[in-house]
Amino acid sequence: MANKKGKGLKGLALTRRQLMAGAGGLAATSIVSWSASAQQAKEAPEFVQLVADKKLPPLAERLPKIPLVVTPVERVGRYGGQIRRGLRGSADHNGILRMVGNQGLTRWNLEFTDVLPSVAHKWDVSADSSEFTFHLRPGMKWSDGHPFTADDIVFVFEDCLANTELYKTPPALWTIGGQMCKVSKVDDVTVKFKFAGPYGMFLQQMATPLGQHPTLFPKHYCTKFHPKYVQNTADLAKAANVPDWGALFRLRCGDIEIPSRWGNPEKPTLDPWTIAEPYTGGATRVVLKRNPYFWQVDTEGNQLPYVDGIVFGISQDVESLMLDVVSGKIDIQERHIDTLQNKPTVAQSAQRGNYRLFETINANSQQMAIYPNLCHKDAAIRAILNNKDFRSALSHGINRQEIIDIVYLGQSQPWQFGPRPTHPWYHEKFGRQFTEYDPKKSNELLDKLGYTRRDGQNIRLRPDGQKLFFAIDVIPTLYPDQVDALELVKRHWSAIGIDVKINTIERALYYTRGDNNDHDFAVWQGPGGLEPLIDARDWVAIHPQGSRFGLPWATWYVSNGRDGQEPPENHKRRMKLYDEARSISDVKRQGVLMKEILDLATDAFDAMGICLAPNLFGIANNRLRNVPAKMPGAWSWPNPGPSLPQQYFFTG
Repeated sequence: MANKKGKGLKGLALTRRQLMAGAGGLAATSIVSWSASAQQAKEAPEFVQLVADKKLPPLAERLPKIPLVVTPVERVGRYGGQIRRGLRGSADHNGILRMVGNQGLTRWNLEFTDVLPSVAHKWDVSADSSEFTFHLRPGMKWSDGHPFTADDIVFVFEDCLANTELYKTPPALWTIGGQMCKVSKVDDVTVKFKFAGPYGMFLQQMATPLGQHPTLFPKHYCTKFHPKYVQNTADLAKAANVPDWGALFRLRCGDIEIPSRWGNPEKPTLDPWTIAEPYTGGATRVVLKRNPYFWQVDTEGNQLPYVDGIVFGISQDVESLMLDVVSGKIDIQERHIDTLQNKPTVAQSAQRGNYRLFETINANSQQMAIYPNLCHKDAAIRAILNNKDFRSALSHGINRQEIIDIVYLGQSQPWQFGPRPTHPWYHEKFGRQFTEYDPKKSNELLDKLGYTRRDGQNIRLRPDGQKLFFAIDVIPTLYPDQVDALELVKRHWSAIGIDVKINTIERALYYTRGDNNDHDFAVWQGPGGLEPLIDARDWVAIHPQGSRFGLPWATWYVSNGRDGQEPPENHKRRMKLYDEARSISDVKRQGVLMKEILDLATDAFDAMGICLAPNLFGIANNRLRNVPAKMPGAWSWPNPGPSLPQQYFFTG
C-alpha cells in the first residue's frame, strides 16, 4: 500500500481514482517542498505584536524545521475573522473532531485516494509491511511550546493504550493477530511501529479519526494524571469528583471520540486552533483560538491557520440550526442539515443567507441500515432474529420504493449493503437480494415458520403466545429522516403481522443500550460504500459500537476471544479473511478476499437496508474561500477536516 519513502498507496490510488471518476475533478490540496531558501515565514498580526512584546518566541523558533507546506485550494489567503459553525446538543463532540481533529501521522488527500505526509513528513515500510518507521518534523511543538518528539508517541502506546486500567483491550487498529504493535523510539524524531504480522492497510487506517492516538496525548502534560509518574492520582480523582485515575485521565486528556477531548483548555494540542471556551455541560458555544505553534504554512510561507478562530454555536435541535443557516449566521455547515428534505429550503435561501452550496460525495453504502440484534439477551427473541427466513420475510415486507419516493424525494434506489455500484468490488447480490417488495412472500415465509396465530389487531403470535413485537432504536436528532422512514417500515411490517415500536432516544442512551446489548433492533447509516475494507463493520463484526447486528461478536473479535460472545463459523471465517485482507498490500488479492467476505455475508444476511446513500451537500459563506466545491463525505474521511480548514479564509 505504500512505497518505501512515504508517497503512498499507488496501487490503491489507481483503483480508487477509477471509482471516484464520476465525482468530477476535485480541487487538490497538495504538498510542496520546503527549504531554507523559501520566502521568509510570516504570521498573524496578533502574534507579531506578542513577539514584539517578548510574550511569544519568534516564528522561526515556533515552526518546525520541515513544516508542512499546503497549497491552498483556490489561492493564498489573508488573516482574520472567525468561522461560525454549529453543533447540536451536548454530545456532538465529533462535530468538532471533523472540523479540527485531523492531525495524525498520515492524512488523506482531497480525493480520498491516497495518504499523504502529515505530522510525519515521511516514512519507511518493511518489505512485508509489518514494520513502519515514521520520521517526525524536527523542532515541531505542542500548542504550549513544548517539543513534540518520539517520546510522546511511545508514551501513548506503552503507558496508555497498553494499560488495562485505561483501555480494557487495545483498540483494534493497533493490533494484528490479537497482539498490539510494539512502538520504539529510534531517536527524538524517529519512531518505529512493529506488528506481529503484515498490516497492508496501516497507513490508511492512520489517516482515519481512529488513527489519531499517536498525536493525542502530550507526555509532559498527561503524565500529571498517570500513576506511573505521580503518586497522588487517587486524591486528584477524588478532587475532580471522578471514580479513579482512568476517569481523571480522560477528563483531563480526553480521547478520540469523547466530549472531554474538547473540554480542557489547559491540554496542549497539535491542532490549528486550541480550546478557549470548552465543550462542557450547559455550554451554549465552544470557542477555539489560533495555535501560535501550528506547524503548517502556505506556499508563500504564511503560518496557518488564516482565520483567528472558530465559534461553534450549540443548538438544541436541527430546526434552530437550520434557522441559523438560512439567515446567514453560519459560515460552513453540512453536519445535521444535509438531508435531502432540507436541500430545497437551503438552496432557496442561499442569496438571502449569502452562502453557496457544495457537494459531499457520499462514501456510505446504506442510507438507513436496520440491524436485528443477533446476540439478543432473550433466548426466544434471539432464536427468532437468528432465523434467516424470518429476516428475509421482514426485508420483503418493506416497500423500499415508497420510502425512497416519500422520504428521499426519489433520489436513491433499493439497496442492502456492500461497496457502491461504482466501486471495483461491487457485489450485486449482496446489494440487491431480498429488496423486492413482496408481502405475499413475506406472509408465506412467516406462516411456514409457524407464526400463524394472530391477535385481535392482526399481529402474529409467537409459540409462547406473546406478540411478535420489537423496538427499533433510533436517534431522531441525528438522522431525522430515519424516523420518517421507520414510520413507513412500521406500517409495512404491521401489514404482515409484525408489531414495532419506534424507540426514539438520545445518542448517549443509544450507545449505552448497545454497550449493554439491550436493543432488539437499531438503525444507523451504513458505511463502507467507498472504503469497504477500511470500514467493514456491516459485513464483519469488528466494531464494538458499530457492528450493531452482533456487538458481542465484535467484542470477542477485538479482545481476541477473551470477552464478548463467540460468533458462528460463517462469521469467524469472515473475521479471518478480513484479518488477512488488511494485512496485505496487494490490491488484487484484497479484492479476491473481499469477494469471499461478501459472499459469506450475502449468505448469512445478518441485517437489512433501505436504499443506497445519496450524495448530499453543505453550505459555505460566499466570503469564505478555499472550501472545495466537492469533497467526500465519510467518517473515514471526516469531512470537512481533510480539506484542511486551516487554509480557509475570508475575503475582504
